[in-house]
Amino acid sequence: MMYSLKTTAAFDSAHFLGGYDGKCANIHGHRWVIEVKISSESLQNSGAKRGMILDFGDLKKEVRALAEHFDHALIYENGSLKAKTIEALKEEGFRLIAVPFRPTAEHFAKHFFDILREKALPMQSVTVYETPENCACYEEGK
Repeated sequence: MMYSLKTTAAFDSAHFLGGYDGKCANIHGHRWVIEVKISSESLQNSGAKRGMILDFGDLKKEVRALAEHFDHALIYENGSLKAKTIEALKEEGFRLIAVPFRPTAEHFAKHFFDILREKALPMQSVTVYETPENCACYEEGK
């Protein structure tokens, strides 16, 4: 038997895929939706959280904080923009977030999974939607 909880949070941001041969090489935006699923074989036995894996409020707080961090930014892969471009964008007051990977839904799913696991959440999976119809999922194999 396995119990699970699932919650979602969303953020709006822009990205591009450096070195990609297609439309996504251009800066474009998404309404990203992060869907997080945690699981446990047992529930807490005592205290205020008795009968729960985790309080939904605690789970939502962590997932929303993650979404808030990436909201309304240009997310780009380290090394994919010239230093002059970064400097000019910062001079204009744009919010930039550099990541050490190509900013694809697949990479975001694993990145968010790892961040939430570091917060001691019993992670099962993370699904990242770039559009309502298209998503990437990450879960670790048993």
